[in-house]
Amino acid sequence: VYPLRREKTNVVHPEAVPFVERAHFIPYISKDILQAHLHYALRRPRAYFGALGALLRENLGSRRYLIGALGLFPKAVYFAQRMSEDGVSHIHAHFASHPAAAAYVIHRLTGIPYSFTAHGSDLHRDRHMLAEKVAHAALVVPISNYNREIILQECHGRFGDKVTVIHCGVDVSVFQPRTEPTPHERGQAPFSILCIGTLHEVKGQQYLIDACRALAEQGVTVACHFAGDGPDEEALTQRAAAAGLAARMHFHGRLTREQVVELLHQADVVVAPSVPSSDGRREGIPVALMEAMGAGVPVIGSDLSGIPELIEDGVSGLLAPPGNVQAIAHALYRLIQQPELRHQFGQAGRQKVMQEFDLYKNAEILASCFTEDTYDAAA
Repeated sequence: VYPLRREKTNVVHPEAVPFVERAHFIPYISKDILQAHLHYALRRPRAYFGALGALLRENLGSRRYLIGALGLFPKAVYFAQRMSEDGVSHIHAHFASHPAAAAYVIHRLTGIPYSFTAHGSDLHRDRHMLAEKVAHAALVVPISNYNREIILQECHGRFGDKVTVIHCGVDVSVFQPRTEPTPHERGQAPFSILCIGTLHEVKGQQYLIDACRALAEQGVTVACHFAGDGPDEEALTQRAAAAGLAARMHFHGRLTREQVVELLHQADVVVAPSVPSSDGRREGIPVALMEAMGAGVPVIGSDLSGIPELIEDGVSGLLAPPGNVQAIAHALYRLIQQPELRHQFGQAGRQKVMQEFDLYKNAEILASCFTEDTYDAAA
């Protein structure tokens, strides 16, 4: 594992610990990095200056991407040397933005083939250099057909043979249906809504709070739980208080996977009210929805990006137009009033995840793509 940066977090999932321990964390500049640059500048000057020139040329129209590309270049050059020494035979980057650019640089310096997964905001905020990264990749993996169409449009229809949709997934052995009724179903608590994700504009939590307010104005009592932290936490708590719902809005902060499973088993519905953000971010297919559906919890999501590829409206859950408070409130009211519909969606949702969004099945599909045949096809 060769991370471009170290995330600051106080929660590390147990299954991630072995990968963190194997990760090659390095500073942005060091003696070893300088030596790697000297090595390639002297021994492979055309590759070195060609890669640097491509970063400059392809990102000139985007100040943010240009700064990011120049910032990652020192690490990418060092990782090129390190991967060669480590005997790496294939590079896979997650996100079509800076991680894919780093893989591109390493490929230019070493010849090691690379692929990358395109998720969501990495395609929507800025597409500078995307076509160049696709052109040189052995394989491009969008997580949805929606993303695939965006990539092909950016590449003017070229490279379709190496742009292959592979969904993300969840461990269905961990996210399993509960074995007992929820507290609400036992008559012990209000209808429980769960929203999982970073507290950020793109997740749309503000619209869920407003929908809960609309329900309260109709005399419908609910409890809403937010799992996650983020930059909008203070604004959201203030919004809940202003709506008179402070006692019904519960902010749990960042949680481990086990804690999320526990909340899922208490929830009557999971809502992911995703919206396009003011800075161009957009969700791909929220993993939180996959987790909920895997656990047999009915879901409400936004009719946005690749989300309809996970949720078939009226079959495995409900979709609402992004940012439409009344539509979210109406969907919630339907599920509150129709327990049999919640059960139907829960069963259909788990079946959908087991068939198309199983983590291990999809990981095997991705791993099978890293073959000599793939490289030959992309050459």
